[in-house]
Amino acid sequence: MKALPVEPTNTPVAIGSRIRAARQAQRMTIEQVADSTGLTKGFLSRVERDLTSPSVASLVTLCQVLSISIGDLFLVPETHLTRLAEAPRISLGGEGINERLMTARSERRLQMIRAVVEPHGRGEDELYSVDCEVETLHVVEGRFVLIFSNDRYELDAGDTVTFPGREPHTWLNPEGRTAVVLWTLVPAASGK
Repeated sequence: MKALPVEPTNTPVAIGSRIRAARQAQRMTIEQVADSTGLTKGFLSRVERDLTSPSVASLVTLCQVLSISIGDLFLVPETHLTRLAEAPRISLGGEGINERLMTARSERRLQMIRAVVEPHGRGEDELYSVDCEVETLHVVEGRFVLIFSNDRYELDAGDTVTFPGREPHTWLNPEGRTAVVLWTLVPAASGK
């Protein structure tokens, strides 16, 4: 089997911001890293700004001090774009609501649902809960009422409510105009 030729590239690999992020995650100053690695503060600053490339030996030492693997510096981040027009429609129940899943179906860390609620649209008559730890409701447009067994929140555009995901609730659009809301579930609710 013949190997495919790979054209070498002279494009520098930008790893400085990841090194800086790792240093900050360790709550270390450039001076502390310099002391631990034997590299100068100026050199480390230039590395973090991608103005110079460290040698392999310097990179190994730097990664050991920052408790990261060299491979992590070169990973391509997993990014998923969902365009509104292409977002899959879902239904969590209720009347007069058009819901679209804005996060990847495979995303398990969180789930974002954009809902357009027609005038006087409403959730289930009985309170319901969602299988997640935390639920957030953000009103993008219009007015919205979130109802719990012992509480009721009347929300305007820009308002956000965060509550335990398994807390029974329902909702309604009290106005004669459309409301747009974003539900965020952490982690993603199971079974969708």
